[in-house]
Amino acid sequence: MSLDYLFDNWRRVLDLAVEHLELSLIAVGIGLFFALPIGMLVAHYGKLEVPVLGGLSVIYTLPSLAVLALLIPFLGLGRQPAIVTLAAYSQVFLVRNIVTGLRGVNPDTIEAARGVGMTPWQVFIRVRMPLALPVVLAGVRIALVTTISLATVAAWIRAGGLGTLLFDGITRNNGSMILAGAVAITALALLVDLVLRIVEALTPVARSRRAG
Repeated sequence: MSLDYLFDNWRRVLDLAVEHLELSLIAVGIGLFFALPIGMLVAHYGKLEVPVLGGLSVIYTLPSLAVLALLIPFLGLGRQPAIVTLAAYSQVFLVRNIVTGLRGVNPDTIEAARGVGMTPWQVFIRVRMPLALPVVLAGVRIALVTTISLATVAAWIRAGGLGTLLFDGITRNNGSMILAGAVAITALALLVDLVLRIVEALTPVARSRRAG
């Protein structure tokens, strides 16, 4: 196999990569919308940790193709079932890191914030969440990189993305197309991982830790 398809059709590969990234970002964004309140509840009520994280772990172990197949009768083909599936799969990483980040804040820091008259909401917004941000961002990074990999199977239900190259390559017995898809997916995941690691390193908490 060679990379001829990648070099000869780089514009199509780039368009599919953008489509793939967009699908992954939407899924993780929706996942984060639900993961934040769930993570806050679990961080506050410790008894919820085992059932919630256990349940989310079970969801992650379900075969993605099976979940997509189950959703097709309700949501049809295309992006909708793919986004629902990918958002659900991202929960275990997002919720776990939100809980870990919030619980990792020094209780003395929280008490000091309360002592100067901050309301519980102000403590959360101005103290707990900023201090937990590096851990939360690490969860977003893991969730997004994992979602980029999982989103490959979304092409099976016509949701687009780089998985199209893999499925079309298999159908046409075109090894160069399959290799182009594999290389592009790997490159996209590595690039996103690098960018988010840089963002993590630039957070005020991360910079203060390095300075200390």
